[in-house]
Amino acid sequence: MPIQVYNDAYRTTMICIDSYDQRILKGRMYNACLENGIEFVGVMDFLQNMEKMLEQHQSPQSFSAKRSFSPNAGERPMLHTEESQRSGRKATFVLRLLFRQNASWQGSVTWCEGRMEESFRSVLELLLLMDSALDTE
Repeated sequence: MPIQVYNDAYRTTMICIDSYDQRILKGRMYNACLENGIEFVGVMDFLQNMEKMLEQHQSPQSFSAKRSFSPNAGERPMLHTEESQRSGRKATFVLRLLFRQNASWQGSVTWCEGRMEESFRSVLELLLLMDSALDTE
């Protein structure tokens, strides 16, 4: 299956996974709305950084308000990298978010090394798809 490139660059994020030791994600994410990449360690860090980026650029817009016990004022670490370094040592995924409904994300994810694309209806389903690709390595 050929890897598709979408016109709406703000909805498309490249996820570069550098390691997946003991099922702990470590990697970087890149999006057209970011000047540089964002580094993450762990699933929560990945999800929080993605959500901050989506909220900042309102693409796609959320259909529900985010709730929390306390406000989070943390800053994301920015990476200064070359275009050629935008692939993960372990795996690379292209994430295309179409909607943010029901306090979750819906869209499609492409596993670049496996040349496969799947749709997902929730963040849990996205994480399980990524895990299935990373677990086959």
